[in-house]
Amino acid sequence: MDVLELSRWQFAITTIYHFLFVPLTLGLSIFLALLETCSVLTKRPAWREQARKLTRFYGTIFLINFGMGVVTGIVQEFHFGMNWSEYARFMGDIFGAPLALEALTAFFLESTFLGIWVFGWDRLSPKVHCATIWITAIGSNLSAFWILVANGFMQHPVGYAIEDGRAVMTDFFALITNPYAHGQYAHALMAGITTSGMLLLAITAYKILAGGEYRPAFQKVLRGIGVYLIVGLLGVMGTGHMQAQQVAHMNPMKLASMEALWETADPAPLAVVADINVSDQRNDFEIGVPYVLSVLVYNVPTGEVKGIKDLQAAAVEKYGPGKYTPDDIIGLFLSFRGMITMGGLMMLFALGALVLGWRGKTAADWERKLKCPCVKWFLRFAVFALPAPFIANTLGWYLTEAGRQPWIVVGLQRTAAAYSPNLTTGDVFFTLAGFTVIYLVLALAAVYAAVRYIRRHPMTPPVVAEPDETAEGRKF
Repeated sequence: MDVLELSRWQFAITTIYHFLFVPLTLGLSIFLALLETCSVLTKRPAWREQARKLTRFYGTIFLINFGMGVVTGIVQEFHFGMNWSEYARFMGDIFGAPLALEALTAFFLESTFLGIWVFGWDRLSPKVHCATIWITAIGSNLSAFWILVANGFMQHPVGYAIEDGRAVMTDFFALITNPYAHGQYAHALMAGITTSGMLLLAITAYKILAGGEYRPAFQKVLRGIGVYLIVGLLGVMGTGHMQAQQVAHMNPMKLASMEALWETADPAPLAVVADINVSDQRNDFEIGVPYVLSVLVYNVPTGEVKGIKDLQAAAVEKYGPGKYTPDDIIGLFLSFRGMITMGGLMMLFALGALVLGWRGKTAADWERKLKCPCVKWFLRFAVFALPAPFIANTLGWYLTEAGRQPWIVVGLQRTAAAYSPNLTTGDVFFTLAGFTVIYLVLALAAVYAAVRYIRRHPMTPPVVAEPDETAEGRKF
């Protein structure tokens, strides 16, 4: 591999590690805010204390995840100056603004109020303490917005001019209202809710199976987790449809590549499976559903969808000779279908959790249900289904970034022109190996800490009356 390929691998691996934790931060912060709000507003003393203790329990998992997100995210910005200096020179005027705003308006906000939330138990009033986790959730999601504003420009440049060989910002409002960025943000937010919902379902299923003093609290919260997960999945479906329509109009080569659509079609079918022959630019075998791709793009069963061959010819005419198709059309095709498969699997678990939680309203109901082998197997499978959202998120990230190749900024700068020319293969290989090993160790440590905590807590006896207002009574 040359410096370019190694630099791409390094950025991909470190970003995938980072993106394991980002969606959880987005969705879990909102769930914690909602759960603590329940504890503040409910008029049932027993549920108030249970919700409060559940918030602290799930909040510890959030803190482990947040710490890993910070550690793995810090490295990301150094990539631009070290491995992608030509990109930084070309895009610095535009890319730097949302990154600076992310730190100033979002990261400082979330980290400050998260600290207040952690150390404010038993020191702040319940309502003020609840407000701190809401501010943390707002800060976390605002952080994602600014990052996706920067990434949205790379996918669909707006509000810029080229001066002295560099892209300069001419319209900040156009940058932050970029429809591509808004579509990405909405999809990422819903993916975060889905990811956190599956994590919460896995943890709660494990605690119900394990039994113990606090099984009733986990049984009670299961219904809310099912609702939260279904909201996330439906949101992912809706925003994903909206984003596919944006891609069709703003980056049609990405859509054609992930569908392996070589020839322009009207109406266009959606390929379910295909034997893709990249060298001959055709599918040797294909099973497709007629009209569906046109429906996805235009909401009606007719409408032209450009094929890879026509889009390549149009790109040559516009930008000059060269290859303008993504490197890995087969990977894009499989990634999209893998993402859809994971989504369908998660929907089954969401519906199961909702039904189980809704019909298990009393201790007697749950005692009867847990005698059923089907219920126990569902809960066991819910634990082992935890990787599904992380696989879907990774595949979605790959679609987003690999689908725009050979561009790093679509239409403005090619990836091959963006890396640092003074690096050697040894430089990048050494740091690539180092980051991979260090991040793997950190990820394993985080998983170990989370699993250890989940297995050992909570250990306090159940609350059946008014909560003890002493510090000792509030420990989880």
